[in-house]
Amino acid sequence: MAWWGKLVGGALGFMIGGPIGAMLGATFGHNFDAKSERRQTKRYLPGDQERTQAAFFAATFSVMGHIAKADGRVSKSEIALAEQLMIHMQLSPEQKKIAINLFKQGKNPSFQLDEVLHQFKQECHRRTTLIRMFVEIQVQAAFADGKLDPSESRILQHVAQTLGFTQADLDQIISLITSGGASEAGQQMTLEEAYNILGADEKMTTADIRKLYRKLLSQHHPDKLVAKGLPEEMIKLANEKTHEIQTAWKLVQKSRGAVTHK
Repeated sequence: MAWWGKLVGGALGFMIGGPIGAMLGATFGHNFDAKSERRQTKRYLPGDQERTQAAFFAATFSVMGHIAKADGRVSKSEIALAEQLMIHMQLSPEQKKIAINLFKQGKNPSFQLDEVLHQFKQECHRRTTLIRMFVEIQVQAAFADGKLDPSESRILQHVAQTLGFTQADLDQIISLITSGGASEAGQQMTLEEAYNILGADEKMTTADIRKLYRKLLSQHHPDKLVAKGLPEEMIKLANEKTHEIQTAWKLVQKSRGAVTHK
């Protein structure tokens, strides 16, 4: 993980600049000049894959902390979800410590949500599939306690809108997360959940649903996501979403008497 080594050394924090660079600097104990950071925010350019991975990592845990604090307190289930994500990512003790620090920065009342989101979007080169994965992780965190608080819902809508997603896009992502979550819990996926995951309905033709399925599968392809800047530690998350999408498609095909194929 070359990007992690540069983070430890502080180099990426200086290279990225802006609020994300400042968070990384604070996390690693590097003192960035605030005025210099603001100047960098206005003129920095999207970076390479290492910078994108570092920005994704920092934005993921800080925004997760911000959403968790939206209802005024951070529940045990929300903390557990953050820790579960860290376990999924197989973070080392040092990496976990950094992720927790970023989570705590996101809970701070002075957290610059819009600035972080705008910089994250630019650092991701506006790659929709990569940014969508980020939104999915935030939705998953928001539903950690089994429900979506109104204040959390408002922030999620704001996050999605700021990153270029419509309400319909967000609703489909919520369906993917909540329906998939039931499957992970050992419950049998229902046909209704399968349609929701694919963003389809029973009135659509099988051919049209197949197009939605293939688009979703492409959006969650682990190798493609990593190539675009997803931290390699998050591959397992992408694999889980891919499995849920494939399961939903097979269920829809079976209900229609269609031959199952990829």
